[in-house]
Amino acid sequence: MRFPPSGLSLRWYSAFWESSLFIDALALSLKLATIATVLSLLIGFAAAFAIERHKFSGRELIRGFVLSPLLIPAVVLGLGLMQLQVLMGISQTFVGLVIGHVVVTLPFVVRTLSASMVLFDQDLEQAAMSLRAKPMKVLRTITIPLLAPGIISAGVFAFVTSFGNVNLSVFLGAGGNVTLPVQVLAYVEQTVDPLVAAVSSVVIVITLVAILIADRLSGPRSVI
Repeated sequence: MRFPPSGLSLRWYSAFWESSLFIDALALSLKLATIATVLSLLIGFAAAFAIERHKFSGRELIRGFVLSPLLIPAVVLGLGLMQLQVLMGISQTFVGLVIGHVVVTLPFVVRTLSASMVLFDQDLEQAAMSLRAKPMKVLRTITIPLLAPGIISAGVFAFVTSFGNVNLSVFLGAGGNVTLPVQVLAYVEQTVDPLVAAVSSVVIVITLVAILIADRLSGPRSVI
């Protein structure tokens, strides 16, 4: 590994795609990030909707509890989740890994959706309900479509956070549950060669593609 490179070559990218070690880890990371994002959006939307639309006892306590993973050091959070999952009998399993990633991605979803709901014009919902539209239909045809930019942004935050997570994945993953960032970390501890740079660039490209897609779907559109 040297910079600037002594020559141009794509053989390290070829070596990456031929390496079952990294390809399996990449597939696991994509699968894990996708599942964690979907679950975080479902749980986070319900939590943000309840917190921002209803006044009840303990609302701020629930808000603080949901956002608490942002304040807890990653090592402390990972160690605590690992001990809890040992007691539950799901330690070092894919289910346990998913639960851990949902815990760390949920605060980003709730925070983003809460901000979107604060700016939401509820008169549109009230107008629909005054025309005898059922609550679920109002949610499906008015609330969710208008909150779509915030939902997409929250999904990108969750996906990128899960895909690039290292600290939590080290504690909760083992055996066949090794994500790509953890695999890169383990590889660097043993040797450093251009293969690591190729893997890192692939990770950057995946992250940029996710952000560009979200910007394309949720960004402002000009009206001609």
